[in-house]
Order: sequence, then C-alpha cells, then structure tokens
Amino acid sequence: MKKALTVMAAGVPLVAAAVCLPTASADETRNTATTTATTTAACAAPSVKAPAGARVESVTAVRDAGGAIHGSGVLGGDVYDVPAFCKVTVTLTHPGQDDHATVQTWLPLEKWNGRFQAIGGSAYAAGDNGVGLGTAVKNGYAVTTTDAGVGDVVDTSWVLDGQGRINRTALKNFASRSQHEAAVVGKEVVNGVYAQRAAYSYFTGCSTGGRQGYMEAQAYPDDYDGILADAPGINWTQFEVATLWPQVVLNNEKTYPTDCELKAFTAAAVKACDKLDGVTDGVVNDASRCDFDPRRLIGTKVVCDGKELTITVADATVVRKIWDGPRTTSGQKLWSGVPIGADLTGLAHSQPDAATGVVKGVPFPVPAAWVQLFLEKDPSFDLTKITYSDFTKLFQQSVAEYDDVIGTSDPDLSGFRKSGGKLITWHGQADQFIPTQGTVDYRKQVERQMGGSQRVDDFYRLFLAPDTDHCGLNGQDGSADGLAALTDWVEHGKAPETLPATLINAQGEQVDRDLCAYPEVSRYKGHGDPSLAASFRCVSPSRH
Repeated sequence: MKKALTVMAAGVPLVAAAVCLPTASADETRNTATTTATTTAACAAPSVKAPAGARVESVTAVRDAGGAIHGSGVLGGDVYDVPAFCKVTVTLTHPGQDDHATVQTWLPLEKWNGRFQAIGGSAYAAGDNGVGLGTAVKNGYAVTTTDAGVGDVVDTSWVLDGQGRINRTALKNFASRSQHEAAVVGKEVVNGVYAQRAAYSYFTGCSTGGRQGYMEAQAYPDDYDGILADAPGINWTQFEVATLWPQVVLNNEKTYPTDCELKAFTAAAVKACDKLDGVTDGVVNDASRCDFDPRRLIGTKVVCDGKELTITVADATVVRKIWDGPRTTSGQKLWSGVPIGADLTGLAHSQPDAATGVVKGVPFPVPAAWVQLFLEKDPSFDLTKITYSDFTKLFQQSVAEYDDVIGTSDPDLSGFRKSGGKLITWHGQADQFIPTQGTVDYRKQVERQMGGSQRVDDFYRLFLAPDTDHCGLNGQDGSADGLAALTDWVEHGKAPETLPATLINAQGEQVDRDLCAYPEVSRYKGHGDPSLAASFRCVSPSRH
C-alpha cells in the first residue's frame, strides 16, 4: 500500500482501516464566510442546553496553547503549528441508560473563519483522535467531534454486556444518536464562546465517518449545510460481512497465497488495464472496465523473500473468487468483491502460525469483530470454520438484525435536498476495505428515487479516484481538497464539475488528475504529458 499509515492492532496490520485525517484547507480567498467572524474569544465554559432526550453531566473549558497535536490511540498521527484554541468538553448521558458520551469542541482563539465543522470517526471509533481537530483549527474552523461513549478504532469492549448481550444503548450512540447530538451541542458551544452563530456548518468524514455523513443527510437533513462523506461505509450491515469473504475463501479452498503472490496478481491486472483510458501511465482510470482474468498468471514464477514460487490454479481460483465477491452456494451474488487493482493483502492476508508453522488466514479486525461479537455474540468464535453456506446465513442475519439500527442506505435524500444541503463523496477505485461499487450502487438508487442524475447532481456529486486505496486522498496515497470544493458549492453556488487531485501511479510517481463527476470517466486526449490533468478529459462511459 502506497504511503500507508500502518499500525498494529491485536497482531494484525490495521492499514488505515478507516482513518479520517482531513487535509482540506477551504482556501480563504475563494471561500470566505459571508458574515464577519469573531477574531478573538475568551475561553470560558458556556451554558449548554441538552439535546432532546439527553442530560448534560458536565461542561468544561480549557485554553490550549496549540503547537503540536499528537493523535491518540492506535492510529496516532501528528499535526503541527496549531494556533491557540479553547477546548470545550461536554459530557452527555441519557437518563436510565447508564451511558456517557463526550462531545469535544475546539475553537480558535483568534482568526475564526466563521464556520463550524464536525469530524466523523474511524472503524469502531465514533470520532476523531485529535489530528483532524487540530487540522481544522489550523484552517480556522471551530470543530467538534464525539466519542459516542465507545472506544478507539479496534476497541470493541463495549459491544457485549456482562450477560453476553448486545449493548443496544452504546450501539445506538455509535450508529447515529451521538453524531446528531454533537451537531446540536457543537453549534451551541460555538454560539456560547463567540457570542455568534457559525455562518455555515459542515461535516467531514471518511469510512466510518463517511457512513456517519450519509446518516446525517438521511436522518438529520438540517444539521449541516454541506457534507463531505468519503469512502463511505454506507451499507454497513452488508459490507462488514462481505469483507470477511476473502478469509472464508482462503479457508474453504484451503489455499493461502503469500502476500507477494497476491501483489503479483494486482500488479498484473493494473498493467493489463492501464491502457484502457488511452495511455499507459501507471493509472487505471476506470477500474470497472478491468476484466483481467487471474488464470492468465497460472504457471508464472514470482520471487518472494528470495524464493521462487509458481502461481497455481488454486491461487488463481482464490483470487478470482475474491475479486468476484461473495455469492451463495447456488451462485447468487451477495455483494461486490475487492476491486481489481486494490491491495488484496488487506483482507486476504495469511501467515505461518508461530508455534506450528502451519499457514493460517489473518482476518482484518473490523469485520472479524462484527461477525464474532455482533452476530455470534462470542469473542472466541472460530472464524476459520465458516463454510460458504454459513457465510450466506451470516450475511442475511447481519442485515435482518442491524440494518434498522446502523443501516444508512436509504436513497430518499429529499429532506436534505429541501434543506439546501450539498453532499460530496470521493471513493478510491482501489479501495481494499470498502468495495467502491457499493457507493456507486447507492448513487444509482438515489437517482432512481429522486428523478434522475441531473436532479441529483443539483445537490449530490460522486467522484471516483483511480488507483486510490481506502481514504487514500487524505494524504496516504494522494490528496484532494474536497472541503474547498464543498464550501465553494455551499457558499457560492459553484457546483464542482471535477475534483482536482494528486494521485500516485503504479511507479510511485505523483500525477495530477481532475476526478470526473460520476458517471463520467477520464480519458487521455491523445497528446500532452500524462502526469498533467490537462492531458485528460471527462467523457461518458458509453464513449470510453
């Protein structure tokens, strides 16, 4: 994975599973809020009225000198040169439910830009670890996040109670309630500290944060003027089970390709499909058209850790099933697979057992926890025993049991459109953790529900990022300033036709691209430097 933030969790690589580190600057020259913002503020605890159904337990305010902010928890990270800010912490509870959720708001003491921003979470964390907050303050925003009363990205200690039952209150907070309450509380804190309301309110998030953004648009359409919801886990109850599929394939086929061999399949696919956009430049501009057959590698020799290995029929079968995605035993498609071109080692990783040397699959911790805790209610449940038939039952159980709690795939966004809200999403076409096709399918459903693509484009635009992995445009394998595009749209009515981005090609080189608004795709003009966005144009897929 190019420029990935890699950390260890429970002995398993957590490769930026759902990290959201906003890089957006919302350039002040183009996007100055229309009201004059407070330039200086005192840091004192404001009076905060509890949202409906909640009770305020405490409100504190602390002046922070800023400087370097070091991200907490597994994901870590750093942001530097953060100006002084006021940190207001509000703790909420819901009477009779024995919960405690914290809403934290950071407010620049000088040069507030007049805007409010809320930041979503990552994996099983409901909110930001400090890096996104610091970045927002550095860019002039008053910014809010909530922990929903749960833990860090792979902390699932809250899921089951002492009797092995689902903690429904915590799940409700994590799924939706706490995010809405953060919007209400955060805005109130801003008004209390600055003695004026924010001119505009925005939500930003990726992965879990992306899911939260869509939840806000569907359930609380008046919370935000603009939502930037990237690489979103929209179909949570489906994709969480679907992303365990690669491990189910490994175990049922009893074949465990090495990471090196998996990377060889990906590299071959990228090489074969690179030229589909009219130029060989190390970037697959339309991954949906890549139909590389992994059987083409059968018999190919690859060198892995100094050993020469030969790609087998069994290896190709495993990769084909992973790319194809989960199916029932009768062949019915359940969900999309890992996109061709994405890093297969994220979900299909395996390694020798330290004691026996026997090779075993290593499940990614997020879907593993979903199946073990939310579905089986048993932390020790042996995932290696899941048959193809079992998998179908788990998939169906997940939807039936939790879709009404954490499902965020309602295509009716009429409330959000009526409120005047704008929604932007980018999603990497090489997303190894959340299949890109799920986001595309949701967009299609919205179009069917709400009168076609042109009407939907009036308030909701989707951009697919070639060769970009999970949340990759947040500075891991590229960058894009989605928040600047969003503020332009919300505040000046300038709808983004394209989203300028920096991508990393197969050779590890930076290339500039203008991401095309879905459904258009990028095609080389036939002349010009392939590393420059100006050498490409957006065209209809039918002409591509």
